[in-house]
Amino acid sequence: EVELVESGGGLVQPGGSLRLSCAASGFTFDDDAIGWYRQAPGKEREGVSCIHNSDGRTYYSDSVKGRFTISRGDAENAVYLQMNSLKPEDTAVYHCAVLRRGACPLLLLGVLGYDYWGQGTQVTVSS
Repeated sequence: EVELVESGGGLVQPGGSLRLSCAASGFTFDDDAIGWYRQAPGKEREGVSCIHNSDGRTYYSDSVKGRFTISRGDAENAVYLQMNSLKPEDTAVYHCAVLRRGACPLLLLGVLGYDYWGQGTQVTVSS
């Protein structure tokens, strides 16, 4: 059974940091686009970051560029999102998603949907 499980969310003050993890099971990352999107109440879904598993190329939305860093696990079937300088507007449920043999720009736009996605982890940035 394919599963993506996110962890690492929580409550943090503005300016703080969190590291999200996405653990995949039931399949192995191949020539895939693996990314993160977020959904806040009353707002549209937003793709925030993506990495191509084949060459490690990374992509970021303008809203998080310079503050978030996506990376792959060296051995484990996992992807991470380091989030620094967090702002209240970063508050959302963050989901991990995979587009098999896909391109990161398409994953970030969400126009093709996703092949796999997780249930999400809540990130709340508030003082």
